[in-house]
Amino acid sequence: MTATVRVVVADDQELVRGGFAMILAAQPDIDVVAEAGDGVEAVAAVREHDPDLLLLDIRMPRMDGIEAARIVCAETGCKVLMLTTFDHDDYVYDALRAGASGFLLKDVRRDDLVNAVRVVAGGEALLAPAVTRRLISEFAARPAPRPTRELAVLTARERETLQLIARGLSNAEIAETLVVTEHTVKTHVSNLLTKLGLRDRVQAVILAYESGVTIPGSD
Repeated sequence: MTATVRVVVADDQELVRGGFAMILAAQPDIDVVAEAGDGVEAVAAVREHDPDLLLLDIRMPRMDGIEAARIVCAETGCKVLMLTTFDHDDYVYDALRAGASGFLLKDVRRDDLVNAVRVVAGGEALLAPAVTRRLISEFAARPAPRPTRELAVLTARERETLQLIARGLSNAEIAETLVVTEHTVKTHVSNLLTKLGLRDRVQAVILAYESGVTIPGSD
């Protein structure tokens, strides 16, 4: 039997918040345990209910989604899936650095929202294509990165896997590229995340760009 994903929905717009909560609560494997109207309420709800995932608006009063994500990710194992109205949001990079595991636009389709919650709660990372483009543009505008010595702990194959993760490839696509099984790829991903002390694939992507393992536009 599939485990139930426990979710807190946080958005300062009541209709939007209620709509997302209704969509998710209608799923047999998702339980919306609380709703929050701002970042302060979101953090309090996570502390009280210990959910698997926090669906979090990036722009809210009292405490914005970035600060809320930073607190939640630092204090708990709750995954954070962030929502925004703008695909050119200047805060995408900061939100991911705060520990968010996913980023979607608010006009996301119902099925894609449900899938995103399941994917992120399951330990994967998920970025809308427009958000990925924004993130890559952000790195492209930065000074040339300096290689980091911590990457020396990776094997050649783990480093290659990291490069492919940074290009946005799924485990299946990485397996096809490296001509190995998907199980082998999962092992490589798990090993490199553990060695580098990273929460998930999003942090792996950020490290890959910051360290120069992957250069924007190089693929």
